[in-house]
Amino acid sequence: MSVKLAPTSLSIPGHNFDPRWNRVAGMSVEDDTVTIDPEAYFFRLESDTWTVIDWDKVAAELLPVEETSESAIEQIALEYIARNSRTTHDPAEVLHIAWQVYSHLFREEHLTSLGIDGVTADHLRMLAEVSTFTALNKVEDDGHISVVGPTWFFADTAQVVYDLDEPTTELLDEVFHGAWFNEYRRIEGVKAHAALGGRLVHGCQSAPDRRGGVVASYGTDMKRFRDELDTFRDTWLTTVRSYSERS
Repeated sequence: MSVKLAPTSLSIPGHNFDPRWNRVAGMSVEDDTVTIDPEAYFFRLESDTWTVIDWDKVAAELLPVEETSESAIEQIALEYIARNSRTTHDPAEVLHIAWQVYSHLFREEHLTSLGIDGVTADHLRMLAEVSTFTALNKVEDDGHISVVGPTWFFADTAQVVYDLDEPTTELLDEVFHGAWFNEYRRIEGVKAHAALGGRLVHGCQSAPDRRGGVVASYGTDMKRFRDELDTFRDTWLTTVRSYSERS
């Protein structure tokens, strides 16, 4: 790894993380606090900067905005990011904002409108937890993937952490991908992900195949991103799956 980071912790008052997160190399969990040891956690760590906007600001100023016949929501989000974003070197700050983003996107209010049978509030909690840690993954504007942790492969990480069977893992994957088919959720996601400096981009192409995804800046070179993902997907996915053997 070309970048060194000190261990970082995320504490969410009132929310106790599942202790099975301890199965993931480099993660330790105690009640409402998760600590990450970068040396053991990341597969690739070549950057220590992330683009963020405070969630309270996004919630107050961007979430209520509606697109019009003259301004698409993506353009509105892009311009908002350009005006309000800042750079942080603190992964704990990224995680804190990400928790707010994904607690919003995977809130229980959506249970009645997901259109997928069998989804529970507990499944949404799992998605919020896993997605929070995906926020540390990073792709540069030129498409180079500079930061990769286990939760890049969020469905398989969820399977390992929560002891999910294959049908339940696929169920979570469907809920995650469903934001592309439900236009209300898609627009909501575009606005919410502005807090993390970009838009959510899936690694999967024509069909879900566990390639994960990342929040990327608008204008990122997607061809290079896709090509680089192909070079490491199988190796690191195997590593993630091996964590199921850890106690």
